Amino acid sequence: MIEEISAADLKARLDAGDNIQLIDVRQPEEHSFARIEGAKLIPLGEILRRMGELDTEKDVIIHCKMGGRSARAIEALRQSGYKGPLKNLRGGITAWSNEVDPKVPKY
Repeated sequence: MIEEISAADLKARLDAGDNIQLIDVRQPEEHSFARIEGAKLIPLGEILRRMGELDTEKDVIIHCKMGGRSARAIEALRQSGYKGPLKNLRGGITAWSNEVDPKVPKY
């Protein structure tokens, strides 16, 4: 079971200064077109090789465009033994744009 967080709840946690790490698993061209401020880009195809960049002391919230790739990233990380907290941004950056920050372009 993959734990999820809504865009509104993520915004509230960011505003509160919670100890989280936001990871974007989309491709570089997607990230350059539209991004959530502070998100670190680690494309899905690199997530296992770069697993050491994830901070096991923080809630790691992973996002993509709609939530599918980020869910696959979480499954792969769990299967590879990652032990830190992982959450999927439900609806991805599309939900962020629709519900939190309409200045983030839709694509």
